[in-house]
Amino acid sequence: MYNPKSLKAEEFISDEEILDTLDYAQKNSDNIVLIDSILEKARKRKGLDHREASVLLACQDREKNEEILQLAQQIKKDFYGNRIVMFAPLYLSNYCVNGCVYCPYHLKNKHIARKKLTQDEIIREVTALQDMGHKRLAIESGEDPVMNPIEYILESIKTIYSIKHKNGAIRRVNVNIAATTVENYRKLRDAGIGTYILFQETYHKKSYEILHPTGPKHDYAYHTEAMDRAMQGGIDDVGLGVLFGLEMYRYEFAALLMHAEHLEAVHGVGPHTISVPRIKKADDIDPSVFDNGIDDDIFEKIVACIRIAVPYTGMIISTRENAGCRERILKAGISQISGGSKTSVGGYCEPEPEDRSSEQFDVSDRRTLDEVVNWLMKLGYIPSFCTACYREGRTGDRFMKLCKKQQIQNCCHPNALMTLKEYLEDYAGEETKLIGERLIQSELLNIPNEKSRKITSENLCKISEGMRDFRF
Repeated sequence: MYNPKSLKAEEFISDEEILDTLDYAQKNSDNIVLIDSILEKARKRKGLDHREASVLLACQDREKNEEILQLAQQIKKDFYGNRIVMFAPLYLSNYCVNGCVYCPYHLKNKHIARKKLTQDEIIREVTALQDMGHKRLAIESGEDPVMNPIEYILESIKTIYSIKHKNGAIRRVNVNIAATTVENYRKLRDAGIGTYILFQETYHKKSYEILHPTGPKHDYAYHTEAMDRAMQGGIDDVGLGVLFGLEMYRYEFAALLMHAEHLEAVHGVGPHTISVPRIKKADDIDPSVFDNGIDDDIFEKIVACIRIAVPYTGMIISTRENAGCRERILKAGISQISGGSKTSVGGYCEPEPEDRSSEQFDVSDRRTLDEVVNWLMKLGYIPSFCTACYREGRTGDRFMKLCKKQQIQNCCHPNALMTLKEYLEDYAGEETKLIGERLIQSELLNIPNEKSRKITSENLCKISEGMRDFRF
């Protein structure tokens, strides 16, 4: 029985409800009257449920699909403006006891280079990331209770926050590690993490168990219920995601939205972020083995429909995708991207030899952070290195109340400009700096509150004089 308020995975992610939803969506894929009514509801900026959004995803009418994309683009602007938040992943260890068939970290892979960063190596990696200009990291680690215990993760977080190199500092550490206990989530909260991120990979239980044949991750319910334990442990912000290509995309789409609805129903706060990775080539993993791959057209529409259904959530796309795809998908509703990323353990200080790779997946967009920042600004976006909401306690329901009222921009827009100015002063190449200075001056005029605009302008001057870390 489907019950979004249940704490049991198979009740808030009900296979029967998903299949009924897909059947309903398919039967109404050309029902223009219904589609128009759903779009009219979506224009109110309150979101859609999984069934309504699934109808939009199934729609085959070219004119309506263009309307969906345009609406998604406008909703993203209404909630998040033209800002794109920047981050980088930091891989701590690729030791893993799981048997996931889509990931090269699986236990049976005996030729991948296994690595675990020491605290001294973490200092060198984070220093390199700070020298690039990053302020926000997402730490990643394989699941291995012996090699990567929670104590190692906590020590690593403490090390990362302690590093102050030149004008650099990591101001927010998001964490992407395996499902764990309420007690361990409480420890992560006390360590000062930002968002706890965990990809479901697939919500289809039977497929999930086949794709995870061995190891702790085989337990579908324990994995799927992790976000509830995280919130019970006091973590305000959680991030969802599926790995598109493992299972039918319409099934994953409906289930992902049901998970978001469940978090709202139980905790009063939906996901802070939703990630949309697609399976990619990696070491001994061939993505063509999986027969549920999606092309760029479908990918774009998935992103647009998620943006419309959960307008408040941040949406993330990584360097799994190439520059052309990222440019296209940005327009559909993305608000966060990585730049200058390495998916190897210890890859920021020095490149790995090809025969000793520790990468989790092949990076498709290999541009430097400065090249990505330059590119974004030329497209009319503001690259933002802001972490103010997290540091000012605007997390969980506090963030969502502002975001859902489309008020978060009153803080985020000036904060984005000030952190971009820091980047330009400390790290940018000459061309990037010139483009950025012009962008900041034009975007200052878009701060509607005169007092806020005046304070922002004054702070920008202070940043030019060497002062740092201003925030609303």
